[in-house]
Amino acid sequence: MGRLRNAGGLPLLVTAISGSREPPFLVRTHLKWGFCQTDPGQGREGQEQTLPVPTDVYHIFLTKCFICCVPFRHFPETLNGVFLNEFSPVVGVSPGSSFYSSDDGANVQEVLSEITNQRTVPNIFVNKVHMGGCDRTFQAHQSGLLQKLLQEDSAYDYDLIVIGGGSGGLACAQEAAILGKKVMVLDFVVPSPQGTSWGLGGTCVNVGCVPKKLMHQAALLGQALSDARKFGWEYHQQVKHNWETMTEAIQNHIGSLNWGYRLSLREKAVAYVNAYGEFVEHHKIKATNRKGQETYYTAAKFVLATGERPRYLGIRGDKEYCITSDDLFSLPYCPGKTLVVGASYVALECAGFLAGIGLDVTVMVRSILLRGFDQEMAEKVGSYMEQHGVKFLRKFIPVLVSLDGSPGKLKVVAKSTEGPETIEEIYNTVLLAIGRDSCTRKIGLEKIGVRINERSGKIPVNDMEQTNVPYVYAVGDILEGKLELTPVAIQAGKLLARRLFAGRLEKCDYVNIPTTVFTPLEYGCCGLSEERAIEVHKKENLEVYHTLFWPLEWTVAGRDNNTCYAKIICNKSDNYRVIGFHVLGPNAGEITQGFAAAMKCGLTKQLLDDTVGIHPTCGEVFTTLEITKSSGLDITQKGC
Repeated sequence: MGRLRNAGGLPLLVTAISGSREPPFLVRTHLKWGFCQTDPGQGREGQEQTLPVPTDVYHIFLTKCFICCVPFRHFPETLNGVFLNEFSPVVGVSPGSSFYSSDDGANVQEVLSEITNQRTVPNIFVNKVHMGGCDRTFQAHQSGLLQKLLQEDSAYDYDLIVIGGGSGGLACAQEAAILGKKVMVLDFVVPSPQGTSWGLGGTCVNVGCVPKKLMHQAALLGQALSDARKFGWEYHQQVKHNWETMTEAIQNHIGSLNWGYRLSLREKAVAYVNAYGEFVEHHKIKATNRKGQETYYTAAKFVLATGERPRYLGIRGDKEYCITSDDLFSLPYCPGKTLVVGASYVALECAGFLAGIGLDVTVMVRSILLRGFDQEMAEKVGSYMEQHGVKFLRKFIPVLVSLDGSPGKLKVVAKSTEGPETIEEIYNTVLLAIGRDSCTRKIGLEKIGVRINERSGKIPVNDMEQTNVPYVYAVGDILEGKLELTPVAIQAGKLLARRLFAGRLEKCDYVNIPTTVFTPLEYGCCGLSEERAIEVHKKENLEVYHTLFWPLEWTVAGRDNNTCYAKIICNKSDNYRVIGFHVLGPNAGEITQGFAAAMKCGLTKQLLDDTVGIHPTCGEVFTTLEITKSSGLDITQKGC
């Protein structure tokens, strides 16, 4: 929170919000602003308090309540009684007060609005926790939360501080607040080398799952336009894609999600501070805002949810001229001819939708596609993309990126991984998608002794998400050996809060987590890849059932037959339990989600055989699987 000055130049730090024990009061009266301060117990029923501007705002330490409101006589009667009954200082300012002369009224109003997302009055904080307005404060009184906050005299400022405002951090923070704990979320996005930053919500909402899926949808709509002619739709005008229109619409949607997250935190009385958190000693962190101003907070427990950021190549020109997924989704211009470096799911998804909207796209691959995924499925994903216009440069890595004379043209020099051969090509955009690094090295973990994996930056935790420092926990992508998926972080965050503050015992189950790669032909999976299943259970104990299939929607459109593919991996020694589920086809994510629930319940091949399929759908192929890989029989299909 920034320092504000009144007409006399006295520095006033609005620390009732930021967490200091030295809060001045900020009082709004007839749409104007002023400052006052009082000790607990000064307010009395029926009396309005009018105080001069204090000469020293730092000598009062006991104040518990901060209210931005109309004069006390106009304060809502329900809350009037609530606060008097709770022995809390409530202050009003008479219309003739000199507080109206504050030069910083507009600044204060802007700051308070930014923090609370609330422009109405009263606007109430108790013990640095934002209550909200009349109704929400009265609800807090009825639930007992208000009494708890007023009576609290903890050795720490907060019960819990969450560092990171992404999916896992927000889920944990809000769940803890629901359970009656005083919670703060610190979130700060360090701009990318290209200067890109974003709002509350983390990678998924801002530069990950959400914009990726929407751009994937844009590409699918382009394919649907082509299919439409076969279904009788006649149109003659030239159809083209407008990048700026798409990105503006997507960014508007993301902005609404950012707002929704801030509103949700406010409704649950979670303190949100847009500042970079760094440990300075045990139980204490320093928060630095975008202006470089520092504030210190303490907490009984901490949750690390700092996530990851894209990795760079470490070659000349990478940070100067290349972009990453941090930049792509808000790029103000069409990328044009694009080189995508990497073979991760991020690389293939981005390459897929860029090609789908009509761009010239090349993917440069160092080794294999989709490392960690089933390699048969990965090669089928790549093959489909190649057949539909995406070029692949295999076994090459970039060694130099430079401007080629004029802006918007980049020369890329790449070297073979198998010999001395080098190649050069000109692109408009170079997108790096070679992996991500955990944001754990610059948050002061070494000062409190939290161990991290020095090579990867990942944090080892036990099955309770607890680090080697007992009061520090971690969730999300920074965990060592866990899947980097938004729903996993959300589940882990919620369950962690319940264990810490509600006496619950449930732990996050990291087994059989479903996921989908949103490439042009989507790939959904749950459980083990075929390679991993062989490694764990031995090939002789497995049976793999598979088939190609042709979606009905593709038949009239004349799209590829025998391209979509389904397979399940069964453990013969465990009643043919399904331990791997894989599908390549349209709407793969929707299909996989349902079967993932069945796998949690112990799905077997017999149960699939006993299930009646829904016709005509893609998902029904899993209820009629008959051919095993070991049989060597033909799996091509002649009809839908």
